[in-house]
Amino acid sequence: MTESRRPILRRVRILIIYLVIFGLMMTAISMWRTRDAPDGPAPPISGETLAGEAFELAELRGEPVLVHFWATWCPICEFEAPTIDALAEDHRVITVAAWSGGREEVAAHVEEEGITAPVLVDDPGTSADAYGVQAVPTTFVVAPDGSISAATSGYTTGIGLRLRLWWAAAFGG
Repeated sequence: MTESRRPILRRVRILIIYLVIFGLMMTAISMWRTRDAPDGPAPPISGETLAGEAFELAELRGEPVLVHFWATWCPICEFEAPTIDALAEDHRVITVAAWSGGREEVAAHVEEEGITAPVLVDDPGTSADAYGVQAVPTTFVVAPDGSISAATSGYTTGIGLRLRLWWAAAFGG
């Protein structure tokens, strides 16, 4: 190996180490934020979506479901919204607008942002509290048997969410 390549390889190794440390830190933060998330059966969620459709989480047993808590005032939630919308095209997804005002306020935000995934309004935060949500966005994967398979808080990639949904479908809770 030539002498000119050594500094480049050293920088690449340092970059990889930093990325691994960053990934571990982000995982630890997510785990801390979801420390109050329930284990076992997913708490019930029901209501009427902004589109006027009845929703009952228990009726979706037999397939994995993504339950995504977000808020209108959350910039990370806005950034993640297109990812959640894309997932809703291929998977069962329910989004829950927590602590974001009433139906009219949430509906205006959804229209302004072009959000297409189904939305339930949880202004008092009742469902968010039942799920132990400490921060938004927080996302849960409910396995086909109705148990919580995964919980994550903060921005999560589409690939990461799709892998969690695949895992829940393939291996259950």
